[in-house]
Amino acid sequence: MDKKDLRIVFLGTPEFAVSSLKGILDEGYNIVGVITAPDKPSGRGKKMTISAVKQFAIEHGLNLLQPEKLKDELFIRELSKLEANLQVVVAFRMLPEIVWAMPSLGTFNLHASLLPQYRGAAPINHAIINGEKATGLTTFFLDALVDTGEIIKQNTIEIGEEEDFGSLHDRMMIAGADLVVETIKLICKGKVKKVPQLTMLAPNEVMHFAPKIFKVNCRINWENSIGSIYNFIRGLSPYPAAFTYFISPLGEELFVKIYKTSMEDAVHNMKCGQLITDGKHQIKVTVSDGYIHILELQMAGKKRMKAADFLRGTPIIADSKVL
Repeated sequence: MDKKDLRIVFLGTPEFAVSSLKGILDEGYNIVGVITAPDKPSGRGKKMTISAVKQFAIEHGLNLLQPEKLKDELFIRELSKLEANLQVVVAFRMLPEIVWAMPSLGTFNLHASLLPQYRGAAPINHAIINGEKATGLTTFFLDALVDTGEIIKQNTIEIGEEEDFGSLHDRMMIAGADLVVETIKLICKGKVKKVPQLTMLAPNEVMHFAPKIFKVNCRINWENSIGSIYNFIRGLSPYPAAFTYFISPLGEELFVKIYKTSMEDAVHNMKCGQLITDGKHQIKVTVSDGYIHILELQMAGKKRMKAADFLRGTPIIADSKVL
């Protein structure tokens, strides 16, 4: 198919999707429609906010649809009138078959893992939490199940030893845009070799999944190993952020989000979860096989700060602990 004959509908919502949408537009493809989430209230004032994709679409004069329900008859008619022959999905909700099966060339999705590993809503977070040394990006055709369709193309991304979710997210956002454009070119040229996902698994390879992460899942378990705790914190930093409570000897609780740490392997005979500080620069927590040094943290209602700044305003009482 000639490039000029390709009619693309793009579906996405957050900032991660904007990079891909921009990449498609910069390559000169015809984007006949952009579908994103409805506006929603947020913050204390419940002010209506728009998605990052909507903001980009408005700035570039793109045709925009914001359906509440993807099976709504009016939306389906509007989508059909666009006469798209390809749909591209990046960071959007699950599509009903009536939507993903509509274009003649299919609907493909960009997923932030090397499928079939880390199917689910939070693949970047879970890859870091599990201590992976590498992850990747996958484009695949949608089918009736979640993240199970035939693979089009994959690229591997190395994970730095100190890298957190935020930095890996941003790198994968940019690399993902390149992969989306490469995938569109393959589809245009008719050179796609679809690969069933399960053929990508090595013998006896264990499957890992990446379910959505809720706040209740973000509390640090200080009984875990030093490496597990370190990976957990960086896998949730800066969002949604791992948290704990500083507990004084009198039982006073201070809710704290922790964003950056370092590890100190050591042998000691202290209980896990004891807070140790010099009162000036250093905060560390005892764990089973050493110490976790807290480098950056945040109290409720305050800004993220370094340990030294925290200690200047909030001295830690002797014999405090974390919970």
